[in-house]
Amino acid sequence: MSFADRLVLWLHIGFAIFAIGPVTIAIMTTPRYIRKRNLVVLRYLYRTTFVYAVGSLGVLIAGLVLADQLHDFSKWWLTVSMTLFVVALVLLALILRDQHGVIATIEDAEDDAANEASVRLSATAGQGTTADAGDSGQRRLADDPKVAAEAAHIGHVERGRIVSLGGVVSLIWLVILVLMIWNS
Repeated sequence: MSFADRLVLWLHIGFAIFAIGPVTIAIMTTPRYIRKRNLVVLRYLYRTTFVYAVGSLGVLIAGLVLADQLHDFSKWWLTVSMTLFVVALVLLALILRDQHGVIATIEDAEDDAANEASVRLSATAGQGTTADAGDSGQRRLADDPKVAAEAAHIGHVERGRIVSLGGVVSLIWLVILVLMIWNS
């Protein structure tokens, strides 16, 4: 194996370690913050997932270059690994879509809750109450069972899809790893 082959192999391994691990962790932590409705962390996890998903393309590119240099394209396990990798990239795109969708849904729900609170506040203020009316309006909004039920179900479907697809992507990474180690 020449120096160029070794360099590409190390790039391939480096991309695998430093791109696939972080994207997997970002995907797996997203559902927790969907449940907590933490928009700041969700936006960060969305950006992290996007950046490392794009970075994981380096694994595929370095692998293709290495396979070309070693003339290994005829090996069955390499074809299976590349196919699985492309499937994982498609699933990552679906995960990114769901992450973006849940962020938009939570933003809309918070805007709606703020608008409803301001309407209740103005209605309460119109009745001639004191400054405490804003606090009681906020408490009534939080205690409203309808609002609480809607808040509990925000992102419920997306959260389930992210968990499912994230698990499949992780399993694909594991199968590719086993194929690479077993056949090297």
